[in-house]
Amino acid sequence: MTAAWSRIARRIRVPLGFAFAAVFLWAARPTPLFLALSLLLVAPGLLLRGYAAGYVKKNAQLTTTGPYAYTRNPLYLGSMLIAFGFALGAHNVWIAIALAILFAVVYIPVIRSEEQYLRSAFPGFDEYAARVPRLVPRIVSANGKHTAPGEFSAALYRKHREYNAFIGAASMYAALILKLIFLRK
Repeated sequence: MTAAWSRIARRIRVPLGFAFAAVFLWAARPTPLFLALSLLLVAPGLLLRGYAAGYVKKNAQLTTTGPYAYTRNPLYLGSMLIAFGFALGAHNVWIAIALAILFAVVYIPVIRSEEQYLRSAFPGFDEYAARVPRLVPRIVSANGKHTAPGEFSAALYRKHREYNAFIGAASMYAALILKLIFLRK
């Protein structure tokens, strides 16, 4: 993918997410069972995003502690869990396929672009990247003598407004439950 597409992907990912949500709600065919099963992905995704937001100091330092000791992109991993959880809740395979394509086309270039920035801004990034996988998390923390200790910060969580993910998920569940109720009639 080109650098131009990476810039475009960074700009369109959030608006595209809102547009996809509208299509998602239209195509969703929720059932009580699949909505319940979706929580198995959505809840951990929300927790992971919230946990990661309490560690990251964007553009100020290379974050290597907390969930960043397991995966370099816990926020994106959390987003993927949430998205595919909702795809499960929608009970529509086409939504899952469309999500997989969107993540590949939009998020892979965004992640690579962000890594280029981190590599240029933080001299320790290459060493960190050699120890910590891009997306699929390690089983055991990569923390060791090479990383500084870190603690979750509620102030960072609030600063990054990560509570909006919970509000969005709750709104999506409300819409799916309403659709479930009205589809049954």
